Amino acid sequence: MLVQDRPTPKSPKTYSTRTLPIRFSESKTLDFSTWVSDNLYKIVAILLLIATVAALFFLRNVGDTAALLCFESQAQKLEKIDFPQIDWNSIEPITDKSSPYANFRSDQWIVVSVSDYPTDSLRKLARIREWQLLAIGNSKTPGDWNLRGTIFLSLEQQAQLGFRVVDFLPYDSYVRKTVGYLFAIQHGAKKIFDVDDRGDVIDNDISKHFDVELIGENARQEVILQYSHENTNRSVVNPYIHFGQRSVWPRGLPLENVGEIGHEEYYTEVFGGKQFIQQGISNGLPDVDSVFYFTRKSSLEAFDIRFDEHAPKVALPQGIMVPVNSFNTIYHSSAFWGLMLPVSVSSMASDILRGYWGQRLLWEIGGYVVVYPPTVHRYDRIEAYPFSEEKDLHVNVGRLIKFLVSWRSGKHRLFEKILELSYAMAEERFWTENDVKFTAAWLQDLLAVRYQQPRLMSLELDRPRASIGHGDRKEFVPRKLPSVHLAVEEIGTVNYEIGNLIRWRKNFGNVVLIMFCNGPVERTALEWRLLYGRIFKTVVILSEQKNVDLAVEEGHLDHLYKHLPTIFNRFSSAEGFLFLQDDTILNYWNLLQADKTKLWITDKVSESWTAVKTEGNTDWFAKQADMVKKVVSSMPVHFQVSFKESMTTDQSLTICNSEVFYIPRRFVPDFIDLVNLVGDLDIHQKVAIPMFFVSMDSPQNFDSVLGTMIYKQEPPSTNSSTFYSPEVPAIHPWSVSSEQQFIKLIRIMAAGDPLLMELV
Repeated sequence: MLVQDRPTPKSPKTYSTRTLPIRFSESKTLDFSTWVSDNLYKIVAILLLIATVAALFFLRNVGDTAALLCFESQAQKLEKIDFPQIDWNSIEPITDKSSPYANFRSDQWIVVSVSDYPTDSLRKLARIREWQLLAIGNSKTPGDWNLRGTIFLSLEQQAQLGFRVVDFLPYDSYVRKTVGYLFAIQHGAKKIFDVDDRGDVIDNDISKHFDVELIGENARQEVILQYSHENTNRSVVNPYIHFGQRSVWPRGLPLENVGEIGHEEYYTEVFGGKQFIQQGISNGLPDVDSVFYFTRKSSLEAFDIRFDEHAPKVALPQGIMVPVNSFNTIYHSSAFWGLMLPVSVSSMASDILRGYWGQRLLWEIGGYVVVYPPTVHRYDRIEAYPFSEEKDLHVNVGRLIKFLVSWRSGKHRLFEKILELSYAMAEERFWTENDVKFTAAWLQDLLAVRYQQPRLMSLELDRPRASIGHGDRKEFVPRKLPSVHLAVEEIGTVNYEIGNLIRWRKNFGNVVLIMFCNGPVERTALEWRLLYGRIFKTVVILSEQKNVDLAVEEGHLDHLYKHLPTIFNRFSSAEGFLFLQDDTILNYWNLLQADKTKLWITDKVSESWTAVKTEGNTDWFAKQADMVKKVVSSMPVHFQVSFKESMTTDQSLTICNSEVFYIPRRFVPDFIDLVNLVGDLDIHQKVAIPMFFVSMDSPQNFDSVLGTMIYKQEPPSTNSSTFYSPEVPAIHPWSVSSEQQFIKLIRIMAAGDPLLMELV
């Protein structure tokens, strides 16, 4: 180191005579002007640096410069995704030449990924009749894996099948099931049950729970309940609410939708036959995410959550989606293209992204997803749920749903649309370019195994949705089953049940119930009022014997219709009048969908509503028929026309036991006029009521709500719980002649109205 003012020592070495620069010069005067002049270039450099940083910061936030736009556009060009070019007409077929199952064929396949030795659940799956179990191995699977009756494909066997998708699949993931789907399709699959190895199919019967057949003699040709499309702002629903668990949510539901726990105000309906993707609910450990799993766990006790097995299956209309998983789902051949499990996202997100992607494309062929009541019992192994594997799911799934609902394509073939959507999803960063290439390989493999892509159907997503009329609205009130919050049963149950009671009261609060008691009123009158008075405006009780103390009015069942006008006039503001005999039980919670402006009666119940030939019959029927003809001949023209249009012949007499019927306010004047036309004639109630109804309106206009009631001519020996059903509108006959029988009835009816247990 050089030190100032110190003489340089002599050195024995010889140096060049070139003059060296002096590092330190003589001190100068330290005034400000001198310092600035000496350091001017440094000051300018620092100011330029500060100005540049400030400008970049400003421009980045304001975003109003061509320079930044140019920079970003250049960056995007560097990340541009190439759209795969496929010659759809030159794809060579792939045949199975390497596996021992080259000549094996089956229509129905169960595909599962295995990482360990066979579980008990897997052994049960292998024994399900008429379904072939296919197990797909990965790098974690034991080399000596074997299960009788199961086709197992190891990594080596998968590589020899010649499928393009193998090049994209990770070695240690369940997404290798993609090879299994192609193998099943190659070997004749028409239905594929996508499942994991930790669930037991309930009753070991897949066909019992799912719609395995959509066409042919074994298909269930039935109408399916469907979520309403009226709310255009709704694009996703939590199906667990429909099946009795409103505080549980499925993996893949956007977290911002978890708080939407109200059940549907009403549903619509759709014809079955195109439910190409069928999502089953799992009892025990349903498909929940890590947020639910960790926030509801207070100990090492396994989850055992139950859903309502009696709730009807429910469909999703176009524009509304639901999470679909790979744990308990049936795919029909028309939706096999939707089985592809993406490879560039986490394993916990792969099947969920596939489900939303597939649902959107399903609309292009007129198909839809249906969610089914519990189909499997899935066991909780009390393992850690990897939240880190779900982060991209929680961050992106809400945005993904909005993107998919708004996405449109002008392509004319389904596979072209599929590839276009996969490309668009990569551009939006829902997955990467690797999945675009994977999609191209998947589609080519499908064609190579001779899969026929479905035809497109015209979509009306951009058209205004059709308005839902009153008659199109279908009611279903989900049960509220016990759930857990940190292992404590939810306290919201009572509030939920009270909400139902308020809803029923709101619907029937201006309807008068007129009840005729055949039994001893001193034992049952108060009980009937206690039961039905919670729902209806009031309960008027009639009996053969008047009882002032119990407010029971006198009336004779044979001619009770003559007493009804007095009650109608007494409640002039009532919306309608429902008549009920005490040998018939009314499940009022199943009457919500009925139209209260129409007539209700049991005309669809053949045991109650019958036509009796008068010719050659007893004198009583002949006399009743003569009196009916006399009344009809005196009717005003509109009554006569309606009556005669409904009667097929003059030689028959319509008889209705009239245990239950409803008259809306608008038909009350007609009913009173008809009673006045009968006058003093001795027409029996069983004859008069059907005559009045067909005169007031055509039977085709009657509401059919009572058509599904349980009706038997002969009463059972005892009131049996097996005879009662909470899922029908009414049950006949049912005897209640004592408080003990009433208490038994209340306990049985609590299946539909749990708050009734507060009465006993």
